[in-house]
Amino acid sequence: MNYAKLVRIVSVMTSAAVIGGPLSLPASAEDFLSVAKAYVAKAQQSGAPWSGPTKGPAAAKPKTVILVSADTRNGGIQGFTDGAAQAAKVIGWNFRIIDGQGSVSGRSTALSQALALKPDAILLGGVDAAEQASLLGQIAAHGIKIIGWHSLPDPGVTKGSPIFFNVSTDAREVARAAAMEAIVDCNGTANVVLFGDSIYKISDAKLEAAAATLKQCSGCSVLSSEDTPIAEASQRMPQLTTSLLGKYGSKWTYAIGVTDLYFDYISPSLRAAGIGPGGYPRAISAGDGSVSAFERIRSGEYQIATVAEPLNEQGWQAIDEANRTISGAPPSGYISPVHLITKQNINADGGDHNVYDPANGYQDIYKKIWGVK
Repeated sequence: MNYAKLVRIVSVMTSAAVIGGPLSLPASAEDFLSVAKAYVAKAQQSGAPWSGPTKGPAAAKPKTVILVSADTRNGGIQGFTDGAAQAAKVIGWNFRIIDGQGSVSGRSTALSQALALKPDAILLGGVDAAEQASLLGQIAAHGIKIIGWHSLPDPGVTKGSPIFFNVSTDAREVARAAAMEAIVDCNGTANVVLFGDSIYKISDAKLEAAAATLKQCSGCSVLSSEDTPIAEASQRMPQLTTSLLGKYGSKWTYAIGVTDLYFDYISPSLRAAGIGPGGYPRAISAGDGSVSAFERIRSGEYQIATVAEPLNEQGWQAIDEANRTISGAPPSGYISPVHLITKQNINADGGDHNVYDPANGYQDIYKKIWGVK
């Protein structure tokens, strides 16, 4: 998605985002900064009690579930996969992973392999529903249940989709949180480069929301929106970072990406340009919360924040949603709340282990729902 398209989108978006619902636009830049600060403070709060399901069907008799990963090298997808594998073991189901290897053809092959094995359910680890629409239709036609993770722009149920439930936070809210953090960190003067991958609809949704939020900040600007494949981040990001530094110089103060993975590969280029770990541009991720991102935030290594998904918890939720559809029950409807990780709160809610794992008792709650120990 290019910047010109983003500008057209944000010109018609007039509501300021706050967690819990929209507000009318503030009357002044000072008012908007106050809104942003309140938003960030709320998004950083830790220790929230469980707000997900407490009732549902008991565990179905042993089933077979296959998780098709878009790319096992992606830390966010792997965190979700680990949680799903753990939950599948607890509920007593057979569990297998097939790697899409970071390419369209690889994901198609992985889905075809999963279909041939005729499991009871297929979990999509970051596989885009639009990209694989034909195969997902075939899978659904065979009566195989489908649960998504970051597979659609919106969390929950999407009308007309073969996906029973898309497990995710609200992608647009995640991106707003990332943009608000940039705005607050610089006191309303952020000059941002956005990084996304247009092959994923959820990426487009995030970039639109981030740009819309930055548009509301009178002292901020979007310098460019870079469409670069996530699967090729290791090859592309070093040179792209160097090129952007050459083009924008010190004017470039923040980098917002739709995943932490982009920022695994920018440090060498920034160091080569003489930029220290605490300098600018500062990186903020609108999604995931990978181990490497936690390490960078904790050490002050260029990245200052990530809007972390509760990856392990979401893996458990995916198994619960699979159990619900297999049992003929409706979906839980649960959407994980947005949580912003910065150096100030990084050790809360499991952050001391470089992962966001809410201390809300979700595992015990799911065990109780399923009737297992």
